[in-house]
Amino acid sequence: MTETVGFIGLGVMGQPMALNLARAGTPLVVWNRTREKCDALAAAGAEVAASPDEVFRRADVVILMMIDEASTDLVLGRSVARFRTNVAGHVIVNMGTLPADYSSALAAEIRTAGGRYVEAPVSGSRAPAEAGQLVAMLAGAPEDVARVEPLLAPMCRQTVACGAVPQALQMKLAVNLFLITMVTGLTEAFHFAEGHGLDLDRFVEVLDAGPMASAVSRMKLAKLRAGDYGVQASIPDVFKNARLVAEAARAAEIASPVLDICYSLFGETLAAGHDGLDMAAVVKAIQARTAAQRAATAPAQRAGVRP
Repeated sequence: MTETVGFIGLGVMGQPMALNLARAGTPLVVWNRTREKCDALAAAGAEVAASPDEVFRRADVVILMMIDEASTDLVLGRSVARFRTNVAGHVIVNMGTLPADYSSALAAEIRTAGGRYVEAPVSGSRAPAEAGQLVAMLAGAPEDVARVEPLLAPMCRQTVACGAVPQALQMKLAVNLFLITMVTGLTEAFHFAEGHGLDLDRFVEVLDAGPMASAVSRMKLAKLRAGDYGVQASIPDVFKNARLVAEAARAAEIASPVLDICYSLFGETLAAGHDGLDMAAVVKAIQARTAAQRAATAPAQRAGVRP
């Protein structure tokens, strides 16, 4: 690997992803709004740019791992003159989870400005990112996908070509729908077991040994049992992803009843001030609903009236 790669966005996922590139010997130049996030990259051999524009000047392939559309537009310089300078002759690789229609429009603008564009959202949270075990979904022109795919190897155990833009992001939303509903269901089951006074260690043992067990379920069950809500996938990020899925479902007139309930629960978790916690903390919204339900029925029960 001799081609210099740019990486912009060193958040919960971006930092370990970029670290895997640097540790694999990829010539890397990075930028992040919070400069301290770059220190670990510098220690691993990456060069730290003073601005996003410098990243584009020094790398022909630039990976973006941004949290939303606004931050993506900002680093690209979209809608201002430097956008064309930044993207012309470059391959822009979007690895963030953004709306599919936004991605389509961005791809068209980048092509018009003389650049190339590849979607490469990933399935996995911080632990798989740290281990280089993410799964990337790729969309774009076949020749661009072929150029980008080997660059992702230090970050991903598998890549899957999904077709044209925005099919990779649509695929990511479908995967996220399953993840969000699965983890929410798991937390509800844990709350149910806890509410019935079951031995929670045995509950974990049964689920971990059974046919429904997965790497995700084992990780989240361990967190629930220990009361450990250190972030692997944060409540705000999962709430955002649930919103993107819900909006995509509405746009296509697709029913998403289970996702809609989960969206509400993550919204309640966020509103309760749990924004710094892992997605497993959605159990706190379920606990709050239980408490409210019991409080509503308690007066009637004390009066001898059946609820």
